[in-house]
Amino acid sequence: MGFLDFFRPLKSLKQARWRELGAYTAVFSPFGRDIWRSDLVRSCIRAISEHTSKANAVSSKPEIAQLLNTKPNMYMNGKDFLTKIRNWLEVKNTAFIYINREPLTAKVLGFYPVPYESFEGIEAEGELFIKFYFAGNSERQLILPWADLAVMRKDYYSSDIWGDDNGAILEKLDIINTADQGVANAVKSTANLRGILKSTKAMLKREDIKEQQQQFIEDYMNLSNNAGIASLDASMDFQPIKMEPIVADSSLVKEYRDDVFRYFGVNDKILMSSYNEDEMEAFYEARIEPFLVALGTELTRKVFSDRELALKNYIIYESNRIGYASNKTKLNMIQLVDRGILTPNELRQVFNLAPYDGGDEFIRRLDTMPTGEKSDEEGTD
Repeated sequence: MGFLDFFRPLKSLKQARWRELGAYTAVFSPFGRDIWRSDLVRSCIRAISEHTSKANAVSSKPEIAQLLNTKPNMYMNGKDFLTKIRNWLEVKNTAFIYINREPLTAKVLGFYPVPYESFEGIEAEGELFIKFYFAGNSERQLILPWADLAVMRKDYYSSDIWGDDNGAILEKLDIINTADQGVANAVKSTANLRGILKSTKAMLKREDIKEQQQQFIEDYMNLSNNAGIASLDASMDFQPIKMEPIVADSSLVKEYRDDVFRYFGVNDKILMSSYNEDEMEAFYEARIEPFLVALGTELTRKVFSDRELALKNYIIYESNRIGYASNKTKLNMIQLVDRGILTPNELRQVFNLAPYDGGDEFIRRLDTMPTGEKSDEEGTD
């Protein structure tokens, strides 16, 4: 069963193209080439999405959190769900999550990232809908109500509905790709013996020249000639041609690569997992935490009704940033347990250990009791 087969598209509606504020036309198509094909881009996005996928959903309604963390839809677990959304957001700059509800009770049954090729905003019966188009066939369309779509946007500027495209980085990616091809071509061109084979025999027929050339190639320019030495008689002379292909300056290519790193907010240490605690903390606060805040806020406002929001229902995503700390730092946190700041189970979670019964109770050393309390050792008059 495919994604489109799972849903029943809305019945035929009288449609008109949605007009945004300022008469902006709400039609979106991804700009230019697919940046996902770049190994550098994919490495950057992989680092971002892998760290994002460690987050855990928490909700005032435990069944919603359970759904998001274990089986948000029929295709994904909670980690895959976060990875898919983050990848889609970084590549397309706009990610839609369809909230599938039970028709009669409006109970949430699942959360589905929408794998669109392009989309447009349409108006039907006075409401905003999004018409999605899918790759491979213009007939593959799906219309979903805006009220049931949680939307994540990056570079949110021009449109009310989507984030601007990644056109700003395409030129740099093209230059890097050209430089990579230049290196590959240089290796290929210098891997072969090139030169002019000259015969001292006068007035050879064209067929004889071709025969001499072919014989030389077969004898000396093949893998079986392990010695790399060619011998000729006095009737032939080989003059090699020195090939020196020009490739892009390595420092210039590095600068372009750094531009891509800056665009996605990563660096070599993040990609190679050689970061220290401070570097990981900075990366988390800049690239992971804002996404988790936005996702929790957007799901909260789209999952719950106005009445439920008034009753303080919520969905948030938590990520244990202490998990990035060194073991030495983690061990120093033991003092936070015996001072009643963390429970034993919260500390065990930092070490990826399972909780134990009774570990959710706060404990405190006897010499750290609150001011004003008297210990049993203090006498009375």
